[in-house]
Amino acid sequence: MIRLVALLTTAGLIATTGTALADTSADRKVVQEALDQLTSSGSALGVQARVADGHQRFTARSGKAELDSHRPVPENGRFRVGSITKTFVSTVLLQLSGEGKVELDVPVVRYLPGLIDGRITVRQVMQHTSGLYNYTNALPLDPDQFEKIRYKHWTPQELLKISTDKPLDFGPGTRWSYSNTNYVVAGLLVEKLTGKPYEQAVEQRILKPLRLDGTEVPGDDADIHGPHAHGYVTVAGKPNDITRINPSVAWAAGEIISTTRDLDTFGVALAGGKLLKPAQQREIGKTTAISPGYGLGLEVQTLSCGTKVWGHSGGIPGYSSLLMTTQDTKKRLELSATSAPTAGGDPGPALTKLLDEVFC
Repeated sequence: MIRLVALLTTAGLIATTGTALADTSADRKVVQEALDQLTSSGSALGVQARVADGHQRFTARSGKAELDSHRPVPENGRFRVGSITKTFVSTVLLQLSGEGKVELDVPVVRYLPGLIDGRITVRQVMQHTSGLYNYTNALPLDPDQFEKIRYKHWTPQELLKISTDKPLDFGPGTRWSYSNTNYVVAGLLVEKLTGKPYEQAVEQRILKPLRLDGTEVPGDDADIHGPHAHGYVTVAGKPNDITRINPSVAWAAGEIISTTRDLDTFGVALAGGKLLKPAQQREIGKTTAISPGYGLGLEVQTLSCGTKVWGHSGGIPGYSSLLMTTQDTKKRLELSATSAPTAGGDPGPALTKLLDEVFC
């Protein structure tokens, strides 16, 4: 699963030069071939995707919803979005910035005294340049070990302590390194600034206004309610359904459940400037020399054909996900892949084929 998530953001990406090809419609047959390639190789048990290219919109799916079943993946099934949660949280923080309730370039400890190193700014947390140790690196995420903690309730303070018990990985603002700890801090900032649980802020500021009825912040609820595909890992040599977990282990860094339809609505609203004021809209996609591919809770990348896209990828046991759009929102892709118990072949060629067809 982790390998697939990494490839979702690197297949066909990171080119810094190139000329965008002519605007043409995505070929649904080619998209389907790419999804079938993912499942037939064993890279995913099931996959669902939603595509828009300005001329057409369609969904596609491949594989099956459960290991010992022929039931197909639901076309608009619900799934764990993993780190796409970060984009929701960063949007709320930027809304608060636009309201004058938080400054991006001041230390986090101005709002949360003593929480973390006093040099770390709000922007550095949002852009993964804080140097905070990634707490998930210390968790037993190997399938055999994760089984022991899959239903454990975690508080954000427990997750943060795993990180702050270790030294910073580097001086704040000197490097970029992806750390889930940053968005535990971001969630705590939202709670401090709004005076309510971060999930309520996300619901009131994003989910309800956009009518994202298929999206929820689940807290300790281990279930995915409604139609959904199942993800699997191998434990003690046997397939193990990992769909049900307590997602508090990810909290504001990755616990949200959604659908491709809702992610598409969110992506269009965010890229279209409907959720942020102009000044904050410029901030969310702003990259730096040490963070060339990441804004504020937003991945900013250039495809091999020269097309610039933004969005986020996500991974959590059982699920890999992707939200990607051009900034004019004319070309978009949302995807969820469920993990097979034993990883198969290289998913890279299929993912490159998919991204090239949708965006190039």
